[in-house]
Amino acid sequence: MSVIEITDKAAERIKALLENRPEAIGLKLGTDTKGCSGLGYKIDYVTEADPADEKVEANGVAVFVDRKSLLYLLGTRMDWEESRFSTGFTFTNPNEKGRCGCGESFHI
Repeated sequence: MSVIEITDKAAERIKALLENRPEAIGLKLGTDTKGCSGLGYKIDYVTEADPADEKVEANGVAVFVDRKSLLYLLGTRMDWEESRFSTGFTFTNPNEKGRCGCGESFHI
């Protein structure tokens, strides 16, 4: 079992993002203090792998999970959604105990 699950749609979007960044080898997923609930998801490009991070490969893409966020993200499903009102990566995290009213942050 992987640390996180990357859906087919998320992998397609990651591939598209990486096409515009030839120096990037993948994306880094972590958490940061944010919003009124305490934690938010953070995504950035990776140009050099950090051996402390957990590398997850799926559908031809690599996502590096920040070591400091690993326990918060264990079992998370990363997806990509496009709708009339919002477009972006979505996360289904079994560790979340609640979210703020606007959905910007969560707590464990």
